Amino acid sequence: MAIEQAKISVGDLQRGMFVSKLDRPWTRTPFALQGFYIRDLEEIRQLQKYCRFVYVDVHKTVGSAGVTLRRLLGGSDTSARGRSSGRTAVTIPCKPVTVSHKKYPPPQPAQREASNARKLHGQILYGMSEVMGFVANNRPIPVQQVNQVVEDLVESVLRSPDAFAWLARVRDKDEHTYSHSVRASIWAVLFGRHIGLSRSDLLKLGVATLLKDVGKLAIDGEVLQMKQRDPRSELEYRKFVQHSVKMLSADPQIDPKVIEVISAHCERHDGSGYPEGLRGDRISVLARMCGIVTFYDEATNPRGSSEPVAPSRAVAKLYDLRGIAYQEQLVVEFIQAIGLYPTGTQVELSTGEVGVVVEQTYDRRLRPKVMIVLDGQKQTLSKPRLCDLAEVEDREQKLIERGKMSVEEKISILRDIEPGAYPQVDAANIRDNYLFRGGRLGQLLTRLTK
Repeated sequence: MAIEQAKISVGDLQRGMFVSKLDRPWTRTPFALQGFYIRDLEEIRQLQKYCRFVYVDVHKTVGSAGVTLRRLLGGSDTSARGRSSGRTAVTIPCKPVTVSHKKYPPPQPAQREASNARKLHGQILYGMSEVMGFVANNRPIPVQQVNQVVEDLVESVLRSPDAFAWLARVRDKDEHTYSHSVRASIWAVLFGRHIGLSRSDLLKLGVATLLKDVGKLAIDGEVLQMKQRDPRSELEYRKFVQHSVKMLSADPQIDPKVIEVISAHCERHDGSGYPEGLRGDRISVLARMCGIVTFYDEATNPRGSSEPVAPSRAVAKLYDLRGIAYQEQLVVEFIQAIGLYPTGTQVELSTGEVGVVVEQTYDRRLRPKVMIVLDGQKQTLSKPRLCDLAEVEDREQKLIERGKMSVEEKISILRDIEPGAYPQVDAANIRDNYLFRGGRLGQLLTRLTK
């Protein structure tokens, strides 16, 4: 059965409605998700600004708005979630997570935090190297050092999420085996900042995500490297969670809540995870978040691949698992936290030009700052050009209002691109040039962009 959609005038929108389609392309609006619940009047005002009508998924719409819509269409007040995808609708007890998007001050420019973030990133990588060495030799983990470096990570991300997003998104050539845990820890803290976790919980989440895989040192290397594990090998692999818990529980300095997160980060919303088969509310919020960032980083950095994949592919995979493997609310919040085009993403504009997202515009996620390096014919520009799509949109809107430009002519991101699609695009070099303007590479970029 197909999704039942109702065409609704933007003047008739209500909170609780699930907007599944617009009267224009999603990329020409500030909405980062292709499908979302209307939560407040500001979102209604935004829709009224950009659209004349929208399509609302009747079965996903909740509250009194859902009851009214289903009655008008002759349906019953029952949820048909998952009918379009063939998924079985199930009720999983799970209370909404309290979210506070404005708990922390607006982010500072990434360039202001970049040097500190790069230094700290190096300390985290070195620290993880030490941790793995200590665990391999049955020596106590330097807990105080781990806590301190994660505390510094938290404070850096609170100041400027984009500075560390660069380091999580763009792979360097000297990739370490434990880089997944470092990247996932960065995504976790970014996620926690977005929903307004306390500093204490941000620290616990960051430490847990960083240390969650130490138990893999107790798993046979051949099992770890298998691309397709048979049932027996999969059961052996899954023991890494218990190994991690056992190793870390032996240290009285490790916060018990950190161990709780690690023990449940492979559990799934619908009970299909391991080791206990917990579901819904029985999985702590921090463990649910750890599971989401782990999945996202593994989806963007597949095992055996020399390059990360386009974020849209990883986001699509994650979004398909909402309400199944992962709590839907948290999936939506995470995607909003990182945006469809995280810093470091290679993108193609509607002009045909190619560039790299260098910084987010937090109130307009589809309008980031992009460093353009290839022209419309995919030839390398002699001078890289910084394009602030939010500022461009403001100028274009004034031209449209004066009748000097059509909506169809507006510049937007057409799609994200797989890293490596254009070998001449060096995202790591663009990162260094953009973030570290005070250094030699930064001075070069300053000359090129004058």
